Amino acid sequence: MRRLPAEWEHSDAVILAWPHADTDWAATLDDVVRCYVDMAEAIQAHSRLIIVAPDTAAPRRTLSHIPADRISFADILTNDTWTRDYGPITVDVDGQPVALDFQFNGWGLKFAADLDNLVTRQLHRRGLLAPTIENHLGFTLEGGSIESDGRGTLLTTSRCLLSPNRNGDLSHEAIENELKRVLGVRKVNWLDHGALEGDDTDSHIDTLARLAPDNRILFVECDWLDDIHFEPLRRMKEQLAAMTDADGLPYALIPLPLPDPIFDGDGNRLPATYANYLIVNDAVIVPTYRQPATDDLALGIISRAFPDHTVKAVDSTPLIIQHGSLHCSTMQIITRT
Repeated sequence: MRRLPAEWEHSDAVILAWPHADTDWAATLDDVVRCYVDMAEAIQAHSRLIIVAPDTAAPRRTLSHIPADRISFADILTNDTWTRDYGPITVDVDGQPVALDFQFNGWGLKFAADLDNLVTRQLHRRGLLAPTIENHLGFTLEGGSIESDGRGTLLTTSRCLLSPNRNGDLSHEAIENELKRVLGVRKVNWLDHGALEGDDTDSHIDTLARLAPDNRILFVECDWLDDIHFEPLRRMKEQLAAMTDADGLPYALIPLPLPDPIFDGDGNRLPATYANYLIVNDAVIVPTYRQPATDDLALGIISRAFPDHTVKAVDSTPLIIQHGSLHCSTMQIITRT
């Protein structure tokens, strides 16, 4: 039997790819490194860390205060730092973890990905992943594009997975069948509405709606009638409300606020979202954006949705400058039963 666990189930480690001067972070490197230190410190209390970098000397020094048994380092070349989308997706096969290596093509051929696409295989060669790895490089799939409840239901978006620059030679039905086959899911729920300005991923589900225990969905809601997001997110909510899981059970919907608009130096709106949180064992690490009222509101909602978890905030304002956030920067893995 094959099963894709939910993110709130046990994981053994979280992968972070360290920012460096040969990435788009060059202009803001000091700020983003501080953010990565905050993420690493928040995560290591609940999980081991695997730090990937072309040269791990700098992160080894910066993270020297983290106990050695809580952190591993791997010198691997990278194009960028968004490990959610090129890291391994771990499934349970007859009680054993298996690391799936999918094709990553820079979010539909938008950006260079030749180095990032090799990271999973190199981590496996170093013995840092599950003992068994499966090659699925003929199929393009990013971790941020899918959500699992661990019980056979997958939530995704048609704008991303049906993008012609990902698996354009496959029909909708063929893509759904492949997801069911390799991930072990029984039902795929497709969201056709919802998008954030400035999002390069073509509406990754982890920016919009997240599955939660007890058949709940946390989703981004916009209350501003004159905002460009209002109508797409309203239609997304209607579609979520009509969905059922693989067993035919409906969902309870929990709205998350949309952060106040954040813009880059050229006046372009950035895709800030509180849905981009990481669940890691008994903790939820939540991105915040230096907006005290809205940040606190989102933290309170997520705390109530995960009452048995410790909820921690990490200022992710430096991350959003490059159009991603906290969940995009991390990938949890299972290495043993």
